[in-house]
Amino acid sequence: MSTTLASESLKKTPPTPMTAQERRSSMTLASIYGLRMLGLFLILPVFAIYARTLPGGDDHLLVGLALGIYGLTQAVLQIPFGIASDRFGRKPVMMFGMVIFALGSFMAGASHTLDGIIVGRAVQGAGAISAAISAMIADSTRDENRTKAMAMVGMTIGMSFIVSLVAGPLLYHVIGVPGMFVLTGVLALIAIAVIKWVVPDAPMTARAEELGSSAPRDSVLTPALLRLHFSIFVVNFTQVAMFVVVPLALVHRAGIAVQHHWMVYLPVTLGSFIVAVPGIIWAESRGHMRPVFIGAVALMVLTMLGFAFGYTEPVPLIASLFFFFVAFNVMEALIPSLVSRTAPPARKGLALGVYNTAQSLGLFAGGALGGWIAKSWSAEGVFLACAALSLVWLVVALFIQPPPKRAH
Repeated sequence: MSTTLASESLKKTPPTPMTAQERRSSMTLASIYGLRMLGLFLILPVFAIYARTLPGGDDHLLVGLALGIYGLTQAVLQIPFGIASDRFGRKPVMMFGMVIFALGSFMAGASHTLDGIIVGRAVQGAGAISAAISAMIADSTRDENRTKAMAMVGMTIGMSFIVSLVAGPLLYHVIGVPGMFVLTGVLALIAIAVIKWVVPDAPMTARAEELGSSAPRDSVLTPALLRLHFSIFVVNFTQVAMFVVVPLALVHRAGIAVQHHWMVYLPVTLGSFIVAVPGIIWAESRGHMRPVFIGAVALMVLTMLGFAFGYTEPVPLIASLFFFFVAFNVMEALIPSLVSRTAPPARKGLALGVYNTAQSLGLFAGGALGGWIAKSWSAEGVFLACAALSLVWLVVALFIQPPPKRAH
């Protein structure tokens, strides 16, 4: 009953415009997130193909590990970085993390073996600043506008993904994967400059001395947050797992050369973005987050089944890509905003650190398990595993409710 009343109050409350400071903070921090994710995503549409030019590159397990290993080191370090941001400030932690990320990018760019690339990707992931960025966005916005700010981040991640899918095949043709890693390092250095001189300073909503007021598990192990943590795990698992096999399917099943993959990704991703945005706006402005959320999860299940039974033919393959991106864009906007509103202010850095740990574990598990399944079983097996996991997620999603509004 209380959740219903909270949802009704959201419907009746007129939207609160963001201040100029809130807009600037949200946009610049989202751009930091976007620059970092763009660097990570760029190789997704081409790496499985590039790996075949390297010794052992036909081993799907190693390819999947190279794609997902940065998620493992992120998972290990997200919570420490989140706690550090609560104690030492958001900006110093963010800049330190971007230095590590840039170092890993240059290491991967200088490597011409799968083992060397895996090490470089692991160092990339050690710059685990997602929680610090999310916490600073929460510091910089009022509760009634935090959902909009987190939605900006989610949409920026979605746009970074879209840009990487279009630009990746083109850059692969021009500078190759090593050049793309170097470009990623340059983007990280640009992000450091943006953090230092462009992102507005903001007081933290909870100082380190306030953190003793509640036990950590009270913040991060509530049923509501655990459901959202599981949700972002599944989103990122499917995202990486499918790209262990989709680029090869486009080449060998659809007959599309890698340098022309952007001709598939551009219309598919832009079209899905156009479809997803009205759903996100409707969910946010009208208080219909729950049905939109559940609908997107159900769409993910159907999409993975569509891949499994139709990826060998061009039309079902491309149609499945389209519907995947619709669900992906919706989730990248809704899940972070729900987490930011559910996490208590005094433990926001820690709670968002756990959330980003789940996200990172999804990236790692998707790459490693996706590669193992593709090697040991088949491409169909990868998609069926994603469908099964998404079906479990659908059951979990039935219990997700929008949190009540809370004062900043």
